[in-house]
Amino acid sequence: MKSSATNSKRKHEKPALPSTGKAGYLMIGVAVAMIALSYTGMYIENSVDGVFSLVVSPVLLLLAYGLVLVGILWRKPPR
Repeated sequence: MKSSATNSKRKHEKPALPSTGKAGYLMIGVAVAMIALSYTGMYIENSVDGVFSLVVSPVLLLLAYGLVLVGILWRKPPR
């Protein structure tokens, strides 16, 4: 009997919202674009010793992957 009472309570609960809001999805989108541009830049430069391949791209990739992590963990502060 107890399980049926629990099931009826669950039916009336609101569904859980995603943990991230607009800002989180925006961060993830910007990060994905940064990752794509960084890899595309390395492909276009096509040089192992190039400045973009050795300096710019790794920094952009680290920032972008960090931004993905922040975007996933981002929660809207309570009011």
